[in-house]
Amino acid sequence: MIAISNRTQERTLGTISFASTLYLCPVLDLLLAEIPQQWRAELRLGLQEALVNAAKHGNQLDPSKTVLVRFSVIGDQYWWEIADQGSGFTPPCTCSTDYSEHLPCDEGECGRGLFILYQIFDQVHWNSQGTELKLCKQVGSRSRLPLVC
Repeated sequence: MIAISNRTQERTLGTISFASTLYLCPVLDLLLAEIPQQWRAELRLGLQEALVNAAKHGNQLDPSKTVLVRFSVIGDQYWWEIADQGSGFTPPCTCSTDYSEHLPCDEGECGRGLFILYQIFDQVHWNSQGTELKLCKQVGSRSRLPLVC
């Protein structure tokens, strides 16, 4: 089940919550509905990685736990806050600009999702418990071109 809440003021605000699952197509469609077309493929990849991490690694795919996504649009900035009900993890230090530390290692796919997040989003922040992720993408004239078409 997906629960949706929208409020429109001087900025667009919304909330989506869903039981931990990897069936994310309807959630991603809702989160990307207002995104300019040229950015949708890239942001779909990034949001999918973040939601999979929350449902799979955070909530251990426990259907009794939910993933909560708050989203807003402020000017040409799109913001998503993704929270899970897991025990958290130690987030990487955000003070480093060397994102090569998030490259995948030789042991499967560890680090791949973090690397993708840092490549796609302009801002990536975790809370101190590692249970909430805040992502920002600027899509205006000052932003770079999309990585994925």
